[in-house]
Amino acid sequence: MFNWFKKEKPAPAITMRDTLFGDMPISAWPQGDEATAEPWIAFVKARNLLNKKDKPSAAVVLQTITETPGLESRHYLQAWHFLRQIGVNPPAEKAKSVYGVVVEVAVRGGADIVAVYTDYTARYLHHTSGGVVWEHPNDSLDPKIKDLLDAGQTVANRIGPWEQERPPAPQGDNVRLNMLTPSGLHFGYGSFQTLHGEAMGRAILDPATALLVSLTELGKKK
Repeated sequence: MFNWFKKEKPAPAITMRDTLFGDMPISAWPQGDEATAEPWIAFVKARNLLNKKDKPSAAVVLQTITETPGLESRHYLQAWHFLRQIGVNPPAEKAKSVYGVVVEVAVRGGADIVAVYTDYTARYLHHTSGGVVWEHPNDSLDPKIKDLLDAGQTVANRIGPWEQERPPAPQGDNVRLNMLTPSGLHFGYGSFQTLHGEAMGRAILDPATALLVSLTELGKKK
């Protein structure tokens, strides 16, 4: 049995990878105070309230974001991330809801990453540079994205959240399977062979691989 809670060092700096997890620092979500549209305006308002040490008012603003329909999935994750930081935890019926799944596969020189979200957007980041951003222009990838989200939800229901800083990208021949929820990051970590030999790991790796193939083909058509 691989260890779903392997202790690792936190990531030292913000990178493109860091934007995938819904746990950016409040100073960077968004950059600057010149927001002109929601929910960015609300995030700036919450940040300014926190700078004034007004946690109760900031919590009200952030909770409003979590209840606003139609937002990008990462906004919900960011709002809950900031709420947890000021001591406001999600209710039990929302705590385990998976808003995104991020699969990281270590390769020489970095990691290949596939990320999907409940708004049916997806990202593929290549370990060298570049990748594919799927902003849901149509529903052609919906079944594959749903398969990965459903698998992530099944795993998140069975394990607890990681309560430390998010670890850096995996190295060697290792893989990390990340489930993003209002209660925080849930993840499994181990070699590809070990993870694929476990039912929970295989349930995520197989749909992630299928989606990766589709995203790669889309990238070739550009």
